[in-house]
This record gives sequence, C-alpha cells and structure tokens, in this order.
Amino acid sequence: MPKPSLFMDSSALFAGVVSADGASRALLLLAESGLIAITVSEQVVAETERALARKVPRALPLYREALRATGLRIVQGPLPEEVANSVGLVTHRADIPIVLAAVHAHVDAFVTLDRRHLVDDQGVSARSGLRIGTPGSVLSWVRERLAGV
Repeated sequence: MPKPSLFMDSSALFAGVVSADGASRALLLLAESGLIAITVSEQVVAETERALARKVPRALPLYREALRATGLRIVQGPLPEEVANSVGLVTHRADIPIVLAAVHAHVDAFVTLDRRHLVDDQGVSARSGLRIGTPGSVLSWVRERLAGV
C-alpha cells in the first residue's frame, strides 16, 4: 500500500512549525520519518514564510529545517487562467490556487485549519474531489491507514 499523501495549506504548515505538539506537528514528524508524504505549493511556502516572519520570526530557521527534513514536495501553482476558470470552486477566491494545486498534486487528503471556507463547506470537497480535513481529523485517518484498518 502506498504511503498516505497529504497537501498542507499554510495554516496547517504554520501550526506544525510553531507548535511543539498537536496534529500538524505530528504530521510533519510522520513525514520526517518517511511514513507519509506531504506536498505544498510554492504559494504555501511563501505564505507560511511571510506569516512566520511577521508573527514568530524566531521560528524561521525551524521552518526552513522542516522543509528539508520532511522531504516536502513543492509543486507549482495553477496558471492564472485556470484560477479564473475555477471561480465557484471555493467561496473565498484566495483559496482557489491552493485548492487547485492540491487537486493537481493528486494527494489523498488536503489538510487545513480553515474551517469556514474549506472544512465546513462540504461543497468544496465535492467540487474538487479532495478529502479535506483539519490536522486532527487527517491525522486520525492517516493512523488508520498506517495501521491497515
């Protein structure tokens, strides 16, 4: 069975870097151990770095080390015309390139802390074909997969 493949948005990646524990951190540690694969887009990398520089600048070296240690796969974002043609995919237009990058990455699950625009709007999952969840719910799913359940 292939290892679980996840796409983390900037909220989940940020949480994994700044928190000493929690589900986002656990997912990064599982990736570091090689048990799961994590993908992010170039936009997620940039957004996360900007947020860390603004809110927790001392975490920037940890973030850069996490990028290396976890073996994150970094993919390009969608073309502007793809974004323009995908209006209606999500209610918050700023999320369109992130969701499209996850779709194009062919991952098993999309990890986010954005309940309002992504997790609680089940239409996003239906329209994108992505399993979308919080770090905690995706971590539970990953554990079940790794246990062979």
